[in-house]
Amino acid sequence: MTDTKAKKPRKTAAPAEARPPGRPSSFTQEIADEICARLAKGEPLASICRDEHMPAVRTISGWKDQSEAFKADFGRAREEGFDKIAADCLDIADETAFDTIQGENGDRANTEWISRSKLRIETRLKLLAKWDPKRYGEKVDVNHGGQGDNPLNMHWTIDFVKPGDEG
Repeated sequence: MTDTKAKKPRKTAAPAEARPPGRPSSFTQEIADEICARLAKGEPLASICRDEHMPAVRTISGWKDQSEAFKADFGRAREEGFDKIAADCLDIADETAFDTIQGENGDRANTEWISRSKLRIETRLKLLAKWDPKRYGEKVDVNHGGQGDNPLNMHWTIDFVKPGDEG
């Protein structure tokens, strides 16, 4: 059996000087400052890293591991960004200019706008709760009359019934 397909020649890698530059992988203070500034404005890291001149998320994680100063700046910027997103939720909730529209019988609720605003707020709050659960997650109180280190008291009652005595 003969192979009738012609073999394609293998592509060889272009010389290093002819290759287009890739994403930056070396730490520069200029890029670190831009990342932190954008984080502080509430822009998600994944969105920042989509820009052609930005490093990959994995690269930024490595930078945080290598530099305590960058790690601290990054953390502060993230907190500021989360607060900015929370403030945006208030702005969206307070915006009432489009809550009503003129209908044939006068003003009526603009349910599409209201629903969209609700979705925008809920999405941001869910992301905040996921990204920073200590500050933005829901708090659950399980103290039902317990004391000290044992906040939850559970009492179980088991009734044994002999067969034939069920009723």
